[in-house]
Amino acid sequence: MTTTPVPPPGCPAHDSGRPIPLHTAQFAADPQAFYAYMRHHGPASSVELSPGVEATLVTDYGAALDLLQNPAVFRKDSHHWQALNDGEIPPDSPVLPLLVPRPNCMFTDGAEHLRLRQAVTDSFARVSDLRLSQIVERVSQYLIAQFSARGSADLLNDYAKPLPLFVFNELFGCPPEIGDRVMFGIAGMFDGVNAEQANQVLFQAVTELVALKRAKPGEDVTSWLMEHSAQLNDMEMAHQLVLLLGSGAEPLRGLIGNTLHQVLTDERFASSGLLDEALDETLWRNPPMANYAPHYPAVDTDVAGHQVRAGELVLVSFAAANAALADQAGSTRGHLAWSAGPHGCPSKEPARLITLAAIEHLLNELPDVELSVPADSLAWRPGPFNRALAQLPVRFGPVTPRVPVRPETQESPETPEAPQPSVTGTDDRGKGKRPGRWSAFLSWLQG
Repeated sequence: MTTTPVPPPGCPAHDSGRPIPLHTAQFAADPQAFYAYMRHHGPASSVELSPGVEATLVTDYGAALDLLQNPAVFRKDSHHWQALNDGEIPPDSPVLPLLVPRPNCMFTDGAEHLRLRQAVTDSFARVSDLRLSQIVERVSQYLIAQFSARGSADLLNDYAKPLPLFVFNELFGCPPEIGDRVMFGIAGMFDGVNAEQANQVLFQAVTELVALKRAKPGEDVTSWLMEHSAQLNDMEMAHQLVLLLGSGAEPLRGLIGNTLHQVLTDERFASSGLLDEALDETLWRNPPMANYAPHYPAVDTDVAGHQVRAGELVLVSFAAANAALADQAGSTRGHLAWSAGPHGCPSKEPARLITLAAIEHLLNELPDVELSVPADSLAWRPGPFNRALAQLPVRFGPVTPRVPVRPETQESPETPEAPQPSVTGTDDRGKGKRPGRWSAFLSWLQG
């Protein structure tokens, strides 16, 4: 017998006509209960991403796949977003930096999208698996050395959060002062704290990186993007870098953290060390980008019976769509954690490599690592887009670092202090201030 799901705490009943808020602590605590309730009432629901920002969320697998594979009707360019054009979106909304129009391959359509995307895929194709593995190993070794002697750590903030940013800073050829600001900007944009300031700091940092690489190119992704036949101008370069750093680092933080959570809480993976299977289970059941893929219908249309008007914001719930299919016995369809269609993730293989290498290095160095709190006490970060832990506290037998740890780096802040840009484009960080984490890492590499 089928029963009607009870509305989760904090979830307005569908019949009230109010959109369901995705930015609350109640939603973060048990999103699957919300998804089950929404799916019971149809394949798409009205939701609130933050106060004053509403959207349609597609929770059905088939409807989501149809949308993602129909670029003729569903456009990615948020210049089509009617509510934004009409001035209805609060300018200080924390979700705005992830939705506003940008000249990059995520927010463009047609030939322009193909031009920008090809530059990205061709440039990343020049990064060999060997080089990527070596970078992950160096970063992992450095980060583990900061806490291995303590016998305890927060694997989310001490490891999963900084590791992708370190890897991407190296891939993109960031010097110390630029890399510190990149780390501050990405963290601020996705944590929703001072998001607008973080966005400004990040954009100035990558603008300076573009100018630096125009003058002195190197063997890095930034330089390869510049050399590409797509002939990206400086503005396009800056926006591509913001996209690649953000869409690469933040989901990877969640993917590493969520997969570690899977390994540490599920005996199937903790005892057998089946990391590939743990990663796949995470992508199916707990994808780090839970709700995203913003689209805007070109004409009034319907999404599996849910009416949407031209220019309305429509998102895909990868988490809800995956969950609905994962429980169907015998299904051979793949998960949607990497999205699908013309805007599917172009770097899923590097993302898998980074995630698996990061977790394998950690488990090799700390083989007895275990949660130091009950699993059901772990808190998840609130927010409409991401599914990520707030902390992942663990304990293990103390291990003397195999590499020297400099005293000044042991106490580096979790998120480096943002240097305040001056009118000349240089930062105002004084010599007496503690270096940011990227500066400290580069100093460590140089011995």
